Amino acid sequence: MNALKKFLGLVWMILGPVAMTFLFLQAVEKVGLTHTAIERTNTMLQWGIILFIFLPISLGLMIFGFYAWKGEYDRLPESSEDI
Repeated sequence: MNALKKFLGLVWMILGPVAMTFLFLQAVEKVGLTHTAIERTNTMLQWGIILFIFLPISLGLMIFGFYAWKGEYDRLPESSEDI
């Protein structure tokens, strides 16, 4: 089980930047396709909010993966007395 946690930690660390890159590329593509200035402003605002929300989620995913990869979750407490 610990090997699976470490492997998934690597997956999470890779998935964070890949997801943000994909979102950024989608934002650039969608903003470039709009025709009028009002549509472009609305689209830029929407994608700015999406990127602003998902950036901390992506960073948290990478931090969680780093701790899983380093083995911080190898021994989890069984009860509140173990804490």
